[in-house]
Amino acid sequence: MTETVADRSRHQQQSFWFIACAVILLVQIVAEHMMGRVWICTCGYVKLFEPVVKSSGNSQHIADWYTPSHIIHGFLFFGLTHLIMRGKPLSIRLFVAMLIESGWELLENSPIIINRYRAATISLDYVGDSILNSAMDAVFMVVGFLFAWRAPVVVTIAIAIFFELLTGWLIRDNLTLNVLMLVWPLEAIKTWQGGI
Repeated sequence: MTETVADRSRHQQQSFWFIACAVILLVQIVAEHMMGRVWICTCGYVKLFEPVVKSSGNSQHIADWYTPSHIIHGFLFFGLTHLIMRGKPLSIRLFVAMLIESGWELLENSPIIINRYRAATISLDYVGDSILNSAMDAVFMVVGFLFAWRAPVVVTIAIAIFFELLTGWLIRDNLTLNVLMLVWPLEAIKTWQGGI
């Protein structure tokens, strides 16, 4: 079967937006380097997963207990772009999700948010993400976005709830609590979270 001109044009447009997503990630990495972020954990090595939340390796390696939150970002951004960009190609919607996620990563690793985490949450020693961890957070968002695209809605919601309950139980933190404590910190939750 021969490819039509319309098919070729559609494929070229999709390729453009997927490449644009990679460029956004590259811009995020360069910007964080210019912000003075460290490339990898100052311990000098890279771990696939950092299991200890209250450690200098948290937010420094490839994945940690906050990785599920970034996968949920992907679920949420897929749903959001489905609602507000109905009919637009997946590649453009992913680009918008990537812009939001990378923007958050830059903000999260700025002094204003680092200091907010230290003041309002139990993350008293939080120094921000390594560039590796931050880039992988964006990659995990993409994984969540693409999963939500292919999976039934009920499965995506069930996994998001499971991730929130699991991390809430294991580390007394999750995406919901993280957002709440940044926006409207509650002393009772801070005390409970500090009880680990």
